[in-house]
Amino acid sequence: MLHEIRQISAAVNEVNIMNTDNRPIGVLDSGLGGISVLRELVKLMPGEDFLYYGDSANAPYGTRTPEEVIDLTKKDVDFLLERGAKAIVVACNTATSVAIRELREEYEKKDMIALIRRAYDKGVTFFDTAEVYGPYTSEEWVGEALAPFRNKAKIGTKFGFGVEEKQPTSLNSRPDHIRRAVEESLRRLRTDRIDLLYQHRVDPNVPMEEVAGTVKDLMQEGKVLHWGLSEASARSIRRAHAVCPLSAVQSEYAIWWREPETKIFPTLEELGIGFVPYCPLGRAFLTGVIDENSRFYEGDRRWNLPQFTPEALKHNMPLVALVRKWAKRKRVTPAQFALVWMLSRKAWIAPIPGTTNPAHLDDFLGAATVRLTPYEMEDFDKEYARIDLIGHRADPFTESQIDK
Repeated sequence: MLHEIRQISAAVNEVNIMNTDNRPIGVLDSGLGGISVLRELVKLMPGEDFLYYGDSANAPYGTRTPEEVIDLTKKDVDFLLERGAKAIVVACNTATSVAIRELREEYEKKDMIALIRRAYDKGVTFFDTAEVYGPYTSEEWVGEALAPFRNKAKIGTKFGFGVEEKQPTSLNSRPDHIRRAVEESLRRLRTDRIDLLYQHRVDPNVPMEEVAGTVKDLMQEGKVLHWGLSEASARSIRRAHAVCPLSAVQSEYAIWWREPETKIFPTLEELGIGFVPYCPLGRAFLTGVIDENSRFYEGDRRWNLPQFTPEALKHNMPLVALVRKWAKRKRVTPAQFALVWMLSRKAWIAPIPGTTNPAHLDDFLGAATVRLTPYEMEDFDKEYARIDLIGHRADPFTESQIDK
């Protein structure tokens, strides 16, 4: 996986790091300060095993055409990976940056396809994606990964943002837009049907009855098998269900964000609709890897969320301690306990924890066979009730698009 560090030293304008697994770190010099990069990295990551490699033909990349630079950079990256490099640091000019961007996409794609297939091999048969993720990239990779066993797996995807209009943060659930979005999702997913299609966010400008009617038509055509809503209110759920029965509702839900229990659970239970919680691990907060000194910056989804301000992190640490305590009691990891807690609450809850890490995937799957007894649930809730939590789950813009 590739990561970027900017302004790591005065000699370098941009540095890209490509991480693979458990290998030494290699430094590739494009003639723009590789030695300076190496010195800075030794300071930043003491104890790491570094390799240094100059550019091909022993000449600065800057003397070559952009096409030659891109080709040589890729060859040099492959050279280092074959020799065991864990991370490759490239001092970049413009053309080298193009090569690294292409390589990042290539290696990330390989890793994610391998991860999806690993999940399937371990018994995971439902995969959640959306056109807006990427945009498009997630659907493309899921489609390619699942193609060999498509008939044995279920895919959930979503429409509802103005992706095709280059406005991916704007809501759009017009009937014509839904149809185009579904056709494109089918193409990217390499399939002839979508097992579970969600409206990603309720569009206040399009009556729910029109949305449900459009999806009903798509279901009658065989292009959609089931449908659902995401971040919808009880009122919208009832309106949609009256036109075309819903199979699932997706919303954020975790030990530290339990609003759905009072807002929509009674409606879901009454109508027989399943619940698919995203962020069941509280964006990693509940796993114990975050502490009161953790800080998040732009580029990280948590950087502007009220739950992750320094004040909130410090104030909410007693919940992490409680999760650790119960994880030890149940002989599971904190991440597993967060999932066990959720799976123990209702039989119709199916959480979708996300990860790009094979070790985390394996950890999550360990929760499948563990449950809390009703008495344990009661005991946990009593302890939980004594903890005061602060911080909202969403930033103001995201909150403005959540149906109330």
